[in-house]
Amino acid sequence: MLLELHVKNLALIEQADVEFGDGLNILTGETGAGKSIIIGSVSLALGQKAARDIIRSGAEYAYVELIFSINEERRQELKKLEVFPDEDGLLIITRKIMPARSISKINDETVTVARLRQVTGLLMDIHGQHEHQSLLHISKHLEILDTFAKSRTELLKAEIGEVYRQYKALQALLEEAEGDEESRRRESDFLQFEIGEIEEAELKAGEEERLTEQYRKYVNSQKILESLSVAYQAVESDSLGQAIHQVNEVAAYDEELRGIRDQLYDAEAILSDVHHAIGTYLDNISFDEEELAQIQQRLDQIHNLQAKYGNTIERIEQVLEEKKARLEKLKNFDEYRKKNEKEYQQLTEKLEKLCGKLSKERKVAAKGLTEQIHKGLVDLNFLDVEFAMEFRRLKHYTALGYDEAEFVISTNPGEPKRSLGMVASGGELSRIMLAIKTVLADSDEIPTLIFDEIDTGISGRTAQKVSEQLAVISRSHQVICITHLPQIAAMADCHFEIAKSVTGGKTTTRIRKLDTEDMVEELARLLGGARITDAVRQNAREMKALAENPRDIC
Repeated sequence: MLLELHVKNLALIEQADVEFGDGLNILTGETGAGKSIIIGSVSLALGQKAARDIIRSGAEYAYVELIFSINEERRQELKKLEVFPDEDGLLIITRKIMPARSISKINDETVTVARLRQVTGLLMDIHGQHEHQSLLHISKHLEILDTFAKSRTELLKAEIGEVYRQYKALQALLEEAEGDEESRRRESDFLQFEIGEIEEAELKAGEEERLTEQYRKYVNSQKILESLSVAYQAVESDSLGQAIHQVNEVAAYDEELRGIRDQLYDAEAILSDVHHAIGTYLDNISFDEEELAQIQQRLDQIHNLQAKYGNTIERIEQVLEEKKARLEKLKNFDEYRKKNEKEYQQLTEKLEKLCGKLSKERKVAAKGLTEQIHKGLVDLNFLDVEFAMEFRRLKHYTALGYDEAEFVISTNPGEPKRSLGMVASGGELSRIMLAIKTVLADSDEIPTLIFDEIDTGISGRTAQKVSEQLAVISRSHQVICITHLPQIAAMADCHFEIAKSVTGGKTTTRIRKLDTEDMVEELARLLGGARITDAVRQNAREMKALAENPRDIC
């Protein structure tokens, strides 16, 4: 569960620290006070893209920190992702948002956004203000079903994905092979030319480097001769011999001088060797114009092949083998096509079988899913509701099978079940999504659920039903909920007020946990609006007292 939230320099929030509790955590406040910023900060910590203006005016960065308490079951799931809570069972997620970039960490280890979402998906589920609108997109329905049926379909879907990848690759090859005979003949002729060009060159490893060195030597031959001639004369000088003679005359008078003399003898020997080596080099050096031309021609040939086929000998040899393989396919085109067509047929049959198996599993799971959603809808004041899932087969395969699945509903007796968008209002869609979230949370056992204004478009008895449903969910999950309705707020185990104030010309959002009397006062505000009378306060006390009774809600 989520233990603590720390926010700094985010939008209207200068600094906020919230300690959430078990059960139902309610957040209320005036419109525009910054309630959604609190939920938004959580979303940012979970990897949501940050807007450019999210950093509080005048601040260098924004910072969000979430502290989770991890039970043993979640610990095992996280272990599979190589994420380990500390010795106290805590997992700390942080995100620092700067103008040019952001940094996310899990227990001080920097992670990518993708990995962050993967980890936090095991810990928390957020139902945003407008998420119920996603139910209008049919593709979302299959996603919901697959999430519900994950334990029985995950491996099968992975196998389908791999077979589908092979199927599409082979399909592309067959489409490529549909060209006419004349095109294949022209390609074959060109390949033969290219193969011949490479093979006739007889390229050798290290040849380019060796020839380049020779070419550089020939091109600079005149400079070499001039420099070596000067050097030959320089080492031929008798100056060193004179030095040896002079030192030798006085060496008997000092041991140190004898050492210097010996060093001079060594230097003379070295110079003699150098003199000989230079002389030998000058005697043997020859510069053949014809040989230079041949070297240049060969280098041009090598460089031309490199420009066409690859910048190294190794790469050219690899290209040669590829072209030979392609030529062989063209020479045996009919055999090659028949082989691919046979493999394609086998993959098609395999894909058909796997997709059929997946479809059957989905239909079984869909029955259980819709039954649970139907029960949830009844609990949410859908009185005579019918809810089901219809399946249609696509005309083509996908990496997810061949199913198109859609939720259908009837909210009135005698009326046929139709698409959600044709029947359900915004408030009804919100309740349907609440029912779905409840079912998925139970199947995935996600510890924390967040609802951002789940009460949109509802009131009266329906609002009471939603509050009761949230209370039921909070028995087995931590629930964090933003609401404007007193029926929902009254159910709070922990109640937080979010308020906005202006200090020094700057607007700031603050959050505080309410005690029992403060809860009553906030309920009275929700009930009575601008004018709170004693009667309203009494009504609020009664509402809170009823909510605090043992919850025998079904």
